[in-house]
Amino acid sequence: MTGIDPRAADATAPPEREAMTGARGRRRRKAEQAMVPDAKFGSYYGKPVLNKPTWAAADIASYLFLGGLAGASSVMAAGADLTGRRALARGCKAGALVAVSGSLYALIHDLGRPMRFVNMLRTVKPSSPMSVGSWILAGYGPQAGIAALTEVTGLLPGIGRAATIGAGMFGPAVAAYTAPLMADTAVPTWHDGYRELPFVFAGSAASAAGGWGLLIAPPGEAAPARKATIVGGALELGATSLMERRMGLSAEPLRQGTAGKLMRAAKGLTVAGAVVGGVLGRKSRAVAAVGGLASLAGAACTRFGFFHAGVASAEDPKYTVRPQRERLERERDPA
Repeated sequence: MTGIDPRAADATAPPEREAMTGARGRRRRKAEQAMVPDAKFGSYYGKPVLNKPTWAAADIASYLFLGGLAGASSVMAAGADLTGRRALARGCKAGALVAVSGSLYALIHDLGRPMRFVNMLRTVKPSSPMSVGSWILAGYGPQAGIAALTEVTGLLPGIGRAATIGAGMFGPAVAAYTAPLMADTAVPTWHDGYRELPFVFAGSAASAAGGWGLLIAPPGEAAPARKATIVGGALELGATSLMERRMGLSAEPLRQGTAGKLMRAAKGLTVAGAVVGGVLGRKSRAVAAVGGLASLAGAACTRFGFFHAGVASAEDPKYTVRPQRERLERERDPA
């Protein structure tokens, strides 16, 4: 009985069929992997994987910014009213009313018809951020209006005080509810920031309200506004940094294009507002006003930057496809 000599088989085997082990095999596999071209992410007929958000930046980003400014201003107004800071309270009440009115106008303008907003109040759906947000605005808006009108006219001070406190209680929800509203979508950059985004928006709102307070109050009454620019700015920047590190690939649009420019401007302006307005503006109203404007502009850039980053992530298929592939690979190979 004759057998096949393994050495003869190895000698006659084609080079490409040889089984190589050790360092030589690893070099061979590495060379083969290097020849694989980078993946190109596309879709049928060049269409995006996701439908691009149809919201207009001028409307929805303004709605995000003004709503945050309104809510945080009402919180500051309530605190100023209770501590006897009349000028700060008066200015924040007026600012909150103007800001929430502008926010509602921007939202309704984007919806197209006022009745579409009213229709959202026909039901209560706790699982829907839009439904909850509509009811938050419905409860907050009238109280902010009453607080401002009674302050200006001097009529019904008791009702005005109650409305001021009520608006202040709604204020944090008004400032931050738009974060889950944005995150409750399939847009990669908006959705993947869901953990830290409420803190980003809350800090941005506090920084904006602090900036507004520095503009309308004398230095002797502006201590809460100065603290808001510092604490709010630190919260915004810290939460943004943590969010970008955790998000991975979907944070890329926050550093590129229009969104990248806006987010870099937001960081610089927020720091400038905290330093100039919060620290250097203790005695000079002019210096405080410059810092206040920087804080307001920084908060606006944050909202507009995040909005544009989401649109960019929806337009590029890789921000949808690559994370899905990575999740599937982890499920197939948990180790």
